[in-house]
Amino acid sequence: MMLTLVYGAVVGLVLGLTGAGGGILAVPALVLGMGWPPQAATPVALLAVGFSAALGAFDGLRKGLVRWRAALLMASLGICFSPLGVWIAHALPQPVLMTLFAAAMFFAAARLLRQNLRGASPSGNLPAEAISAAEKNCVLDPSSGRLRWTSRCAATLSCIGSCSGLLTGMLGVGGGFLIVPAFRQWTDIRMHGVVATSLLVIALVSLGATVSALHAGAQVGSAGLVFILAAMTGMLAGRQLAPRVRSEILQISFASLSIAVAVALLYRTWLP
Repeated sequence: MMLTLVYGAVVGLVLGLTGAGGGILAVPALVLGMGWPPQAATPVALLAVGFSAALGAFDGLRKGLVRWRAALLMASLGICFSPLGVWIAHALPQPVLMTLFAAAMFFAAARLLRQNLRGASPSGNLPAEAISAAEKNCVLDPSSGRLRWTSRCAATLSCIGSCSGLLTGMLGVGGGFLIVPAFRQWTDIRMHGVVATSLLVIALVSLGATVSALHAGAQVGSAGLVFILAAMTGMLAGRQLAPRVRSEILQISFASLSIAVAVALLYRTWLP
């Protein structure tokens, strides 16, 4: 029970600190740390990430940081595609599923490390001068402060939401590691707004994917509930600590942890 508390708290803490990273650690924490099969770990991970992200999103809504129209568009497409991800997860053999999960972790880690080596901004994305506002698909209207809803902007957000939902249903990762960099790269919204909006999308898509997983026969036991509550507590702590920690340190630390976990996951899967 103590390990369940610790793992859940760490997942929530990372999610609160990064706005994206905790979800990708939830399934490995349950599979490697607790010895659960992936199909049993996925719904618990989704609930933990979903409820934790909802706490962070509520804070963002209270502060007026969430772009709720963009969030609802991405989340609606994500919820539509998450059942397909759940179906794929049940159709794939466990070694293949875990290999895909490790590949997602390597991708997220490599992107963070590459951005830091290139001299990324404190937000963890390419410097603002690298991509001009004219080249972004979604831009803010200076007069109103709202997004300009063009067909290109709607298509971009729809693609982000659909891919996030597919990955969420298939891997139980929440999708934040995809949403945050994509949303940041293709819009000119400030990082605080990106993170807050991402948390709302993660919450809605994760909870939608959980419904699909439970409908497919997944169950959440008492250990799962403890993990979920611990993750929510970790989220609250992470949101308090985030302004006090340099984002470069967070990104490099998270990338290094992701690589280590991915290697352990592959070793456990293919060399038991």
